[in-house]
Amino acid sequence: MKKLVQLLLLVSAACELSAQMLPPPVQATAVQPADTLQRDTVNREGGQLEQVSVRARKMGTMKMRSSLLNEEVINQTELLRAACCNLGESFTTNPSVDVNYSDAATGAKQIKLLGLSGTYVQLLTENIPNYRGAAAPYALGYIPGTWMQSIQVSKGAASVKNGYEAMTGQINVEFKKPQQLEADLVSANLFGNTAGRIEANADATIGFRQGWGTTLLLHYENDTQTHDADGDGFLDMPRVEQYHLGNRWTHTGGRTLTQFGVKALHETRSSGQTAHIVPGGNDRYTIGIRTNRAELFAKHAYLFNKEHNTNLGVIVQGTLHRQEASYGRRRYHVDQRTAYASLMLESELDTQHSLSVGASFHYDHLGQDYRLEADASQPLQRDVEKEAVPGAYVQYTYNLNDRLVVMGGLRADYSNRYGFFVTPRAHLKYTPGESFYLRLSAGKGYRTAYPLAEHHNLLAGSRRMQIEADLQQEQAWNYGASASAYLPLGGKTLQLNVEYYYTDFHRQVVVDMESEAHAILFYNLEGRSYSHSFQAEASYPFFRGFTLTAAYRLTDAQTTYHGKRMQKPLTSRYKGLLTASYQTPLGLWQADATLQLNGGGRMPTPYQTAQGILSWQPSFGAYGQLSAQLTRYFRNWSVYLGGENLTGFRQRDPLIGANNPWGETFDATMVWGPLQGARAYIGIRFNLPRHDP
Repeated sequence: MKKLVQLLLLVSAACELSAQMLPPPVQATAVQPADTLQRDTVNREGGQLEQVSVRARKMGTMKMRSSLLNEEVINQTELLRAACCNLGESFTTNPSVDVNYSDAATGAKQIKLLGLSGTYVQLLTENIPNYRGAAAPYALGYIPGTWMQSIQVSKGAASVKNGYEAMTGQINVEFKKPQQLEADLVSANLFGNTAGRIEANADATIGFRQGWGTTLLLHYENDTQTHDADGDGFLDMPRVEQYHLGNRWTHTGGRTLTQFGVKALHETRSSGQTAHIVPGGNDRYTIGIRTNRAELFAKHAYLFNKEHNTNLGVIVQGTLHRQEASYGRRRYHVDQRTAYASLMLESELDTQHSLSVGASFHYDHLGQDYRLEADASQPLQRDVEKEAVPGAYVQYTYNLNDRLVVMGGLRADYSNRYGFFVTPRAHLKYTPGESFYLRLSAGKGYRTAYPLAEHHNLLAGSRRMQIEADLQQEQAWNYGASASAYLPLGGKTLQLNVEYYYTDFHRQVVVDMESEAHAILFYNLEGRSYSHSFQAEASYPFFRGFTLTAAYRLTDAQTTYHGKRMQKPLTSRYKGLLTASYQTPLGLWQADATLQLNGGGRMPTPYQTAQGILSWQPSFGAYGQLSAQLTRYFRNWSVYLGGENLTGFRQRDPLIGANNPWGETFDATMVWGPLQGARAYIGIRFNLPRHDP
């Protein structure tokens, strides 16, 4: 790590010297957060000026005013504000999305949106449903931050185009593409932190003649050190080594756009006890996970009528996900195969009416070999789960001069496991003035639960996993309202946003850690389960180059556990966020800071130990986290230095019964806060703009 820091500082000094020898840049390069806009301008006397350059700082997170959905786009400007090493670390500065550890042993993370776990958020990659089933526990680490062009986050009921699964919203990741003008010829990123994590990323984009282009994406990461800061004999974080390769091709014709590509991932993840000799003569408790994953996709779009934007789109994707996981003496091996196909026809009938129709097919196959008991003499059990779902949809949109936009969609799908089901969704956007937007949404969502595949990381521990037979399909309604205002104030624009969402489950697969002290139960809901989520947000550029954003969210999420309705455990009741960003006038320096206040919440019901004390406290308190980063931009380089969790707060003793991991009290699921203290990092980025033939 010391050598890495010295190397980066040496390169930084060389870049500083080269920058001093060159004249100041006339316009911002692709790596700089400032954009240069060129416009032809006519003065009052009618004499035309040749050209003017207007420098304006690009917003990192943008509320989409034109979108019918309550949607925000997180672009590369925002992603560069923090140590965005993967998708799970991309929401540090975002008030809407929380990312929490699922357990204290494996490093698995999950997204929370509207107070509910990430299984109810539909994760898309370029509008293709992805990372389902066995890929879910570690999916947030499978998408490198440097590969992403942008992230779209929409809350509430989504469009029926992408399927029926979105219950609380959608997160769509767009990768770098050859057809994007801002794609660099070559870009690279080298990263290292004080915890011993190193990363190397590179991508290259080449545009050929006759409309062809290709992008190659490379990623490598390695946690080179072991840490046991709390002295419980277990690694605080697993050691992860990952290789990831992506390649995509694009062909643009007069009326056609064709894309196809492939991604391949290999990851090893190891954790568990650090000592080689364990008191009592027991084996060392270890966790080992080996993952191989491959994706292949193809897209084709044909424009029939440019005047009415009539187009036909076809999407095909196939995924193979193989994983071998050992949690102590427990085992979970899975071979998951997923296929997806979609056909879409869209047309703007006239200035007010547009129509979209389509059909889709989704197939999941999970071959699972597992042992849920910590008894190595027991053989592995075999289980195969399959689901095929063909479906079709129709979606109509009415637009009255952009003042009133109404969209209604209806899906009809058939599952070979659950039969026929219908998904209705509706959206409304009303714009009474240029600076005010009101949105309403309502819709239903369905989801097939794979409890063992989606939660196999919870096998790390001694809790018995019990899954009820013949689980029903999950089903929920979501209702939402949001209001956005853009108010002129002091020669600048104050952005305000207020929203409320209510999610009501009619059927749910409950993850119950309440009813039995040493078990995790999965069963269908009997009673009520819901979530209320309220959020207010304000953003204002106080002076040139400086923007401050403040947000507050309040959550009330409750579920019925065997007849008793309770607050969902391990869920913060509120969250406050304050982010500040400053960039110097020439765009050479940028400073960013984010302060989070995470509210307290309820723990799963504790039990009394043999010593007559509670296994853990009934609740957890509020805690704050601070992150900051300083970036220096050069012509084709940037060097950044930052810190995460600078308040140093970490959950104490997240592993219950760590002194005897083979006993019945060993529990890794009681996680509500950060597992690592303060960390510093340093990195360097390089980009070379592209000049296509």
